[in-house]
Amino acid sequence: MIISRTPLRMSFVGGGSDLPAYYRRSPGAVLSTTINKYVYVSINQKFDGGIRLAYSRTEEVEALDQIQHSLFRAALETLEVTGGVEVTTTADIPSRGTGLGSSSSFTVGLLNAVNAYKNRHSSAEWLASNASQIEIERCGAPIGKQDQYAAAYGGLNLIAFNPDDSVTVEPLAIRPETRNALFSNLIVFYTGITRSASDILARQSEQVEVNVNARARLARMVELTYVLRDELCAGRLENFGEILRENWRLKKKLISGISDSSIDEWHDAAIAAGAQGGKLLGAGAGGFLAFFATPDRHAAIRKAVGLRQVAFDYEPSGSRILLYSPNNNLSTR
Repeated sequence: MIISRTPLRMSFVGGGSDLPAYYRRSPGAVLSTTINKYVYVSINQKFDGGIRLAYSRTEEVEALDQIQHSLFRAALETLEVTGGVEVTTTADIPSRGTGLGSSSSFTVGLLNAVNAYKNRHSSAEWLASNASQIEIERCGAPIGKQDQYAAAYGGLNLIAFNPDDSVTVEPLAIRPETRNALFSNLIVFYTGITRSASDILARQSEQVEVNVNARARLARMVELTYVLRDELCAGRLENFGEILRENWRLKKKLISGISDSSIDEWHDAAIAAGAQGGKLLGAGAGGFLAFFATPDRHAAIRKAVGLRQVAFDYEPSGSRILLYSPNNNLSTR
């Protein structure tokens, strides 16, 4: 039995600049953190030669080409596991369309677990690059690379996306007291709305290709990523909320449908109740709303927004193997 645990991520600024439509013209950058909410993947040898997969549904098949779940199929093909396995996945938070990078956390965690099952160690770079390749190239998802790198590396990072398709992960050198203050000032709510990030990101990529204004807005969001990095490394949090607000104003203008009247009302209610800034996490149109406010304003914000608050904390590590108990009679036909 092998079990991997992979964190979800919270992106603050720069989201969308990790799409190839943008970074292949001009370098992109995202500032994000992993949080203590996780996707778990377990893999065990199956007595017979078949394949059993358990996620939101269950698949029992005899061969890889019969697997319906494209990410499962591509990962097992990549690592040459053709049968005789049972794989199960669970998550702390709804695993689709919530803006916390759950799909990429699943892919990273699946690769980590399967590679360990094959008695191999996985570096963060290997996990991130292979998860990106599987999701974007093999499965054709019109997404960026930030989620895979955040999940694999973990921690609070500035992740840069270069025109040659290389990615640089820069851990932020901030004092523990600054990080603790940052997380104590964040408050997050679940909107109850899930959506397809792929649809939103596909339309965003189309706009970036043809619309100079969309590219200019993303360029400013990339600038904000470096501004926020410098503020945090200097121990200054007083501008964090306003940077979130500007990033959200820019993001909403990229394409229609990133926000709607309900999301705007929740956002405006939180600002009126004392939040210094806020944004939807992820591609937009649903999922989780995050706000930055001093803790003494959290109760008023919670009352004004009227949504379910989700408690969370900082997670410094990326994908990990929690249990490694290999079967000495391992067979990966």
